[in-house]
Amino acid sequence: MATTDLFIKNMVCPRCIKVVTNTIAAQQLSIKEIQLGKAIVDGTVSGQQLQQLSVALQQEGFLLIDDRKQQLVAGIKSIIVQAVHHSELDEMKENFSSLLAGKLQKDYHYLSNLFSETEGTTIEQYIIQQKIERVKELLAYNELSLSEISYKLGYSSVAHLSAQFKKVTGLTPSKFKQLKAPERISLDKI
Repeated sequence: MATTDLFIKNMVCPRCIKVVTNTIAAQQLSIKEIQLGKAIVDGTVSGQQLQQLSVALQQEGFLLIDDRKQQLVAGIKSIIVQAVHHSELDEMKENFSSLLAGKLQKDYHYLSNLFSETEGTTIEQYIIQQKIERVKELLAYNELSLSEISYKLGYSSVAHLSAQFKKVTGLTPSKFKQLKAPERISLDKI
């Protein structure tokens, strides 16, 4: 049976998958597989069904992506978010360039140039932004030491993590922890 791939922007967490799953099901479409940034539905989806689904997804804060380059950029972001926020980076067996090239079946230099051209920032800067948001989250939970956070996110040292954190946020990790209402950025806004 034929399937249709749907590429969806702003899917950044398991809750997003649940909302998108419910939204697609409400449109009477049968989901074969769903992951961050992508859903595969059974059958061919008509133009009218796509339009209705697009409107329903927009109401939930998501966007259907039909441009192939935008789909690749969304795929890059989804892989990075998955790796940084939903995996253990200290257990990652390969670097991000190999991970992205392998999962997307494209040359990393092509992906890097496309990402920079489309997003106005590099993949490396995007990874750093995601890692810093993850550090903020872990600091707010106050369950791990800075050394444990550094290890968990694959930093070479606490000093490297602290320097990168200060460069991005303007605060040291300890100053950030002291804030009563620390500012965090929603993952889909990075």
